Amino acid sequence: MARIPRLTLYQTIRQTPLVPVFYHPDDEVCLGVVSACYRAGVRAFEFTNRGDFAHERFANLSRICAREFPSLALGAGTVLDAPTAALYLQLGADFIVGPTFSEEVARLCNRRKVAYMPGCATLTEITTAHEWGVEVVKIFPGEVLGPQFIRSLSGPLPFASAMVTGGVEPNRESLSKWFGAGVVAVGMGSQLFPKDVLANRAFDKIEATVSDVLRIIAEL
Repeated sequence: MARIPRLTLYQTIRQTPLVPVFYHPDDEVCLGVVSACYRAGVRAFEFTNRGDFAHERFANLSRICAREFPSLALGAGTVLDAPTAALYLQLGADFIVGPTFSEEVARLCNRRKVAYMPGCATLTEITTAHEWGVEVVKIFPGEVLGPQFIRSLSGPLPFASAMVTGGVEPNRESLSKWFGAGVVAVGMGSQLFPKDVLANRAFDKIEATVSDVLRIIAEL
């Protein structure tokens, strides 16, 4: 069961508009990364369903977050269908993210009062998601659509709230483009967690990078 109500989750993402996106098969690395991001100021973290037994890694993190990081919303990403969403909700997911929109997942999340942020790449997909109660859509893939796509939404869909994932870099130039275009938040994965840093378990470097990104966003 989600610990954080969806209305609170949406406010949290708007107030701290960086959502790290991460998966690793090692429990110790997962905890190290989540801890570093939390210390840096992150309050919403997406753990992706991308490897065998990913739900077991998530379950371990969910228990630890409930005990040690109660203000951190831990969500499940790369969720394509309702059975997978139900599994993660049972393990304590505070929100669900998908690369595509699913009516079944939207229905399930609405029933549980849990935030659902599906991937959308067209105005039709965005408006369909709105009709199913989605508050924040994930613009994906960001590197393909670009900031101009976000900017173009302000005309026909000025009420749309978009979080972009893909194509976001942890520097002022990239962040300026996206937030200047009108996103309410950004999702970032490998750019925050280089392979060599993870291999060396240099979690202090991750904390420093995430802190810098949040500082830039606050200034913007």
